[in-house]
Amino acid sequence: MEIEFIALKVLYALIMVSVVMGLCSYSVLAERKVSSLIHGRVGPNRTSLPIISWIPFFGPILTRLGLFQPIADGLKFLFKEEFTPAHVNKIYYFLAPVLAFVPAMTVMVVLPFGQYQDAVTGEIIPLVLANLDVGILFTFAISSLGVYGIVLGGWASNSKYPLLGSIRSGAQMISFELTMGLSVLPVFIWANPASASEAIGGLSLFNVVLSQQMWNIIWQPLSALIFLIALFAETNRTPFDMAESETDLVGGFHTEYGCFRFGLFFVSEYAHMILGSGVFVALFLGGANSLLPFGLDSLFPFQDVLTVGLSGAIFSVFCFLAKTLFFVFFFIWVRWTIPRFRYDQVMKLGWNILLPIAIGNFIFNVLLIGLWDSL
Repeated sequence: MEIEFIALKVLYALIMVSVVMGLCSYSVLAERKVSSLIHGRVGPNRTSLPIISWIPFFGPILTRLGLFQPIADGLKFLFKEEFTPAHVNKIYYFLAPVLAFVPAMTVMVVLPFGQYQDAVTGEIIPLVLANLDVGILFTFAISSLGVYGIVLGGWASNSKYPLLGSIRSGAQMISFELTMGLSVLPVFIWANPASASEAIGGLSLFNVVLSQQMWNIIWQPLSALIFLIALFAETNRTPFDMAESETDLVGGFHTEYGCFRFGLFFVSEYAHMILGSGVFVALFLGGANSLLPFGLDSLFPFQDVLTVGLSGAIFSVFCFLAKTLFFVFFFIWVRWTIPRFRYDQVMKLGWNILLPIAIGNFIFNVLLIGLWDSL
């Protein structure tokens, strides 16, 4: 049994890594396509394989969709000449992209991406690598390590623009980490009331998903908004891309990087975006538990088929991916719609606006749940 359990977890891990890496690749394509639509351009529409382009009717369509562009980009990163500037600190220069990439991929360990109901016992079983009782703390702790890769890359480059970008990124991370943590506390205090019989148990992301008969974003909209803004800042996405800021820092922390090492930085940004969207979905949009709010999933025909066994697992994974991909699109849409903030505006937003609102929201919910429990 122990060997079967380990083999199942390894299989889950391989599937999740493959899916996340695939989503990262095609998120880049989606970014280029969405930006081209917003700008009135065409976008990637030529990359293909001869055997595909020769297929009647479907070949030209697949080619114009640019579905093979991520493969071409990946091969380009792999086979371009590796160039290391002479003035860098080589050990830390090589280590920085790895430190940026690994935390982004590690967060998926506690992210519940699906579930199914056991046909015999009726128990709801999560599809997750590790259903930790401190899942949200693990998520915050590991994801915050990604800034070390950015800071180390900027410092090891021994160049002024990368160093400024890394310093900006560190300050930005400190500014929004506290706000992000405070924004999710109301979710967990409502999910774990004073009565132990009603508590969902600990800080597990899966248990928060199960507690959402009505999505948290509906009755905790302020917490969701604060978390979403902080998520943009934590992932260094426009309008918070202070670490890169190509208009004034050339490229920021990765100015001196190229080919595969730059590719690791590039992929880690999209991995943070995808997994951050997944965490938002789990906390505020019902996760894999439902496709629609207010329990409207019960109106679907063949409800038992959509919850029990393999079909239930497939449907729950579809629910989770659909909502996550919507937020990936939202990230891309915002990037090509809203201009970048100034550095002082980002700091003011984090410390003078969002943090006081998050503290006030937390105090309000603590008082409200105290009044609720006393009734």
